[in-house]
Amino acid sequence: MEEEKVGRVQKFFAKPGVAAVEVTADVIRVGDRLHFKGHTTDFEETVSSIQIDNEPVEEAKPGDLIGIKVKERVREKDTVYKVV
Repeated sequence: MEEEKVGRVQKFFAKPGVAAVEVTADVIRVGDRLHFKGHTTDFEETVSSIQIDNEPVEEAKPGDLIGIKVKERVREKDTVYKVV
């Protein structure tokens, strides 16, 4: 499947299992399939919810810093791709 780079992980919050992602390209929407990739990270996840400043939103655009719930651990500077 084809992938396009849409962001970069800024921080990971272990307790709620949330990745803080800076959106750098395209739009990320609830329901999109994302691929998190880094030195030790490599998994796909369907976006179930997006938050900006603790407020739920349906989509995020370039420049937004968003929170996405993830099942696995991600690390700072991991790259985020949208599976298209």
